[in-house]
Amino acid sequence: MVVVIVLGALAAVSLVAGAHWYLWRRLVRDTTSPGGLARRLGTVAVVVLPLLSVGAVVSGRSGMPFRAQQALAWPGYLWLAALLYLLLALLVGEAVRPLLRRLLERRDATAGADAPGEAEVPAEAVARTTVSTGPGTQPGTGISDGSSDLSEPPAPATSPAPAPSRRLFVSRVVGGAAATAALATVGYGTYGVLRGPRVKRVTVPLAKLARGAHGFRIAVVSDIHLGPTLGRAHAQRIVDTINSTQPDLIAVVGDLVDGSVEDLGPAAEPLAGLRAKHGSFFVTGNHEYFSGADAWVDHVRELGLRPLENERVEIPGFDLAGVNDVAGESEHTGPDFAKALDGRDRARASVLLAHQPVVIDDAVRYGVDLQLSGHTHGGQLWPGNLLAGLANPTVAGLERYGDTQLYVSRGAGAWGPPVRVGAPSDITVVELASRQA
Repeated sequence: MVVVIVLGALAAVSLVAGAHWYLWRRLVRDTTSPGGLARRLGTVAVVVLPLLSVGAVVSGRSGMPFRAQQALAWPGYLWLAALLYLLLALLVGEAVRPLLRRLLERRDATAGADAPGEAEVPAEAVARTTVSTGPGTQPGTGISDGSSDLSEPPAPATSPAPAPSRRLFVSRVVGGAAATAALATVGYGTYGVLRGPRVKRVTVPLAKLARGAHGFRIAVVSDIHLGPTLGRAHAQRIVDTINSTQPDLIAVVGDLVDGSVEDLGPAAEPLAGLRAKHGSFFVTGNHEYFSGADAWVDHVRELGLRPLENERVEIPGFDLAGVNDVAGESEHTGPDFAKALDGRDRARASVLLAHQPVVIDDAVRYGVDLQLSGHTHGGQLWPGNLLAGLANPTVAGLERYGDTQLYVSRGAGAWGPPVRVGAPSDITVVELASRQA
């Protein structure tokens, strides 16, 4: 097992080192002069930035002071996102590079063929335009009076600065375009996270939902990820957005935090302002088990949310159940579907809160009508949605599995880089529809 871990770590280090070497080659070596200031600064950046990223990743797990975690998190995590899109843009540039060179070669060849030759100037014209400025020159005539045979030498011509080579020019164009595209992508993705999630509305018909519960609205929020980059202001934006929808019930479906209650308790305080007719409910996500799940369950209870730890409650018109996240199995507090769902009246509709979509098979087996989940972030950073699809039955949105429907939220925050590309954050208002209405 140790050998596997060591080999995996070496493979990861080699991959990261190779990526940064390629980045240095294309953005620094190929675009700058040897020994120049730009090359020296670029080389330092390619060494320092990945070290900041490593520091951001390990700081939370190493017990580093929270202020230090915050100082490392922003540059370190943003560099990871920038690295991804710089590499993707430069790989596209590899296809553009030879085409641009060929275009420039053709342009230069055409310009050379069209350039006129040296015109032959008649001797008489040369004689008429030759003017001596020596002391024997008669004023106003340009004709020497013979008193001097020497004239001042002509002023030396100024040579234009040499143009950059075609290879250097192409490298600068491709590198500049790649850097501009990558940084603009990361900048817009960061703005989307800091702006806060947008509201989505989804109607879900449930065959067994009582007529009186028709139109019941559940505000689903997941993956808030309060931590070194997203703090109290982020939580307040989410609370304000949820309350503006005036839901009947609020479901916080895991991954609320990335850190301890001691560090992030103040950041979570705005959650006490959540308002819904039938209350606010919470289930753990895998990140709670990295952050002290028991302490957070107690803390959210103090904030006015009700944790559902493998249990259910009766809501007018349906049963609401919640299970612990599968990450809790390492602490012997994982999901217990029997405890949460056995003994209920199967004629009533049931809604299950479960952080990870992968438990959908258990939900189907226990006759759940609707499962509400998060965890995937919708991939968060394109093309991460393709990887998320390999590990999750549904990456985002509503799908049906037998008689059970599964809705997966993209989440309201971000893990690692505070950036989203192709997977905007959301808070979803799920409106239940009764077929008897």
